[in-house]
Amino acid sequence: MSHTYKLQVYWEKVMDRLSEQEDELWLRQKVAGLEERGHQLQRMTFHIHPYHRIAYENQTTIHYLLHLSLLIKSGKMNFLEEGYYVGRAHFLGEDCIHHRVMTERWGKGQSSKPLPSDFIDKSERSLSRFTYNRREAVRYADRWWDSYNPQYKSFDVDCTNYVSQCLRAGGAPTWGAPNRTKGWWYGSGTWSYSWSVAHALRWYLGGARQGLTATEASTADQLSPGDVICYDFQGNGRFDHNTFVVKKDANGMPLVNAHTSNSRHRYWAYEDSTAYTPDIQYKFYKIDG
Repeated sequence: MSHTYKLQVYWEKVMDRLSEQEDELWLRQKVAGLEERGHQLQRMTFHIHPYHRIAYENQTTIHYLLHLSLLIKSGKMNFLEEGYYVGRAHFLGEDCIHHRVMTERWGKGQSSKPLPSDFIDKSERSLSRFTYNRREAVRYADRWWDSYNPQYKSFDVDCTNYVSQCLRAGGAPTWGAPNRTKGWWYGSGTWSYSWSVAHALRWYLGGARQGLTATEASTADQLSPGDVICYDFQGNGRFDHNTFVVKKDANGMPLVNAHTSNSRHRYWAYEDSTAYTPDIQYKFYKIDG
């Protein structure tokens, strides 16, 4: 019996006996959260995509992607939540002795330098307005949620790069090139830190007064499709992740798309994430225009 087949059997058992399953707490939390919000899980399906195998003597490690799909009824509407999660299973002979699924990965992005201080032009005092096409931005987000536009560089930690592409697809204006520590821009094989680094984009959205600008909201329900949520999982002031609002559920709460752990129509709070901690902090930004 192949190790991949054993993984298939394992996940079939998880799906069949979710309420009794001690493992995969993140998945039980996801389903419990749906029920707490008054939603109904209509169907849950999965596919396993092994992409790397390491074998040594009697030990084998399988790295794979778990593609999870949940058909959810929210009031009078149905929507499909999808996500790709990184799994790793370690076998001793035929027995799986360790298994883990990571529902989130994050990092500092493409720079370990201190956060630059000149993303915004402090001499600009009045907000400049632009025409933001939210429909086009959302359409782009749904087109590329599980793949990568070859017109842009992709990163191992790709969440902010993806959000920036969505904003640009909606017509958000860029500025600051070629200074990587200034503005928000992409072009000629390079980009600003705010384009690709989670904490830098949060800093930019919190203070920009020209080009792409945003207004901070106090609660998630104030956001609309086309807006942005920033996440500080540890609550230490360093923001790790960004998502893009693409839809709202029957309760008026945002559903988001994201990269790195590629997700579509995921509930905004990320309480089902392995990165979640009780100290998590959020920033909510309504895009101007």
